[in-house]
Amino acid sequence: MPDHEQIYAREADMYEQLVAREDRERQLERTLHSIVPELAGLDVADIGAGTGRLACMLAPLVRSVVAIDRSPAMLEVAQRRLGGTGFSNWVVRTGEHHRLPAADASVDLVTAGWTICYEASASLPEWKLRLEAILREARRITRPGGLMIIFETFGTGCEQPNPPEFLTAYYRELEQTYGFDHTWIRTDLQFESVEEAERLCRFFFGDELAEDVRVKGSPIVPECTGVWWKRL
Repeated sequence: MPDHEQIYAREADMYEQLVAREDRERQLERTLHSIVPELAGLDVADIGAGTGRLACMLAPLVRSVVAIDRSPAMLEVAQRRLGGTGFSNWVVRTGEHHRLPAADASVDLVTAGWTICYEASASLPEWKLRLEAILREARRITRPGGLMIIFETFGTGCEQPNPPEFLTAYYRELEQTYGFDHTWIRTDLQFESVEEAERLCRFFFGDELAEDVRVKGSPIVPECTGVWWKRL
């Protein structure tokens, strides 16, 4: 399996090539609107923002967005992409999930896309304490009545939900201990060619998925994404 920490630190541009192919039917934006019908006027913190996938989607829709990530390389790409939106209602900041660079009660919505999983994997010691600290920090920066929305993998290369076993306990914790509502959506990747699909899937997901892509011979790779949300 590729080393994602090294990818985030050193290969942000190639990572952006991959995520730019994701969500071919724009299900992420539809889901955001279904959970928060009125986004206009909201101040948003996107934690684990990466190269700005959610932040760029949100900037045209909300009053302000702060994109927070621990990787300066990822934020450099996010800043470039946000600058290309034509909006100026955003800022990027380096920070950790458990120590967010945002004031108390300063945002209405916290989004976290494909990021808390790295702290809440069952393979890590004290992952429940890590998750508790992250959610506590999200509550700290959120105004009363504000909302948190979490996106995580539910299986890449899968047409039906097939979440990684090491994340299922974390997902149960969100629902059973913290009371998050939950659904899942398809966020299939549309590549320009089978060769590109194989190359970028191997880069981030590893050989098994890349070989499956090669054998199937399709530039479309199915993907399921889990969505959790809660008023904080």
